[in-house]
Amino acid sequence: MKAAIYTTYGSADVLTLEEVKKPSFADGEVLVQIHAASVTAADTMMRRGSPYLGRLMLGLRRPKQQILGTGFAGVIAAVGANVSLFKPGDRVFGETVFGFGTYAEFTVLKEQDLILSMPENTSFDEAASICDGPLTDMNFLRNLANIQPGQRILINGASGSLGTAAVQLAAHFGAHVTGVCSTANMDMVRDLGAHQVIDYTQVDFTQTGQRFDIVYDTVGKSSFAQSKRILTPDGVYLSPVLSCALLFQMLRTSVFGRKKAKFSATGMLPVADLHKMLVDLRGMLAAGHLISVVDRRYKLAQIAEAHRYVDTGHKRGNVVIAPACAA
Repeated sequence: MKAAIYTTYGSADVLTLEEVKKPSFADGEVLVQIHAASVTAADTMMRRGSPYLGRLMLGLRRPKQQILGTGFAGVIAAVGANVSLFKPGDRVFGETVFGFGTYAEFTVLKEQDLILSMPENTSFDEAASICDGPLTDMNFLRNLANIQPGQRILINGASGSLGTAAVQLAAHFGAHVTGVCSTANMDMVRDLGAHQVIDYTQVDFTQTGQRFDIVYDTVGKSSFAQSKRILTPDGVYLSPVLSCALLFQMLRTSVFGRKKAKFSATGMLPVADLHKMLVDLRGMLAAGHLISVVDRRYKLAQIAEAHRYVDTGHKRGNVVIAPACAA
């Protein structure tokens, strides 16, 4: 099968299309033919091997797993013995978590892994990114922030993968949503459900005089120290981008003060917990309460180009690749 391979850390040019052995599957496992795979900012960070601390898991000198990608959508091509949840031909989506390997024509998962049948009203492109933005947002908003109807939330980076989903989820949970994005994306963020939109090229959201119960910085461009002034007395600052400063503030605010800084490595949660959240998201997709914004779609052979685009930091929603078998 064809797969995008990287054998060293670096720029998008380290990604090459290669012919590799098709993965084998065992009892209790399923072989998935991938029709779409997500290309995320996290993928580009792993490609670069940054931050360096991450290389303790990825490989110190070179990547141990040479096929990147975790989010996928596709069709069950074959099943091993004792598989009862899926059958060949089923449309499925999910994430390999730390198994990687979705920048390829096929991947293998256990039937108990993070994999579900797709809603009928959802395309492969739309489903491939659900375990990136929406799943992370569900964990941050519902589990970390305990978001409630009537609360005021500010979402920085409201036009990205996490941001577009967070706007929809926060509005669905009954919160008053303020989105922060560039001028070009303001209309889209409003259409997704934001009650107010701030153009960061014109206004510093920490200087508006408004107060929020939750500040969710999906892109890690601000800090708890900067956002503390706009939090309500029991407000929460959230960011999925861990830094030394955020780690320090998490530790400090866990002991002192009512305002809290919080982070969670969503992908490291137990699969059972992720599965429950993904079931809820699938229900929202099926009911039309959540849409997946797809900015660009590339062929597998264009993986380097896809990474370069994500590296610009200006994608709207999600970027996906289509392996050659499904292009």
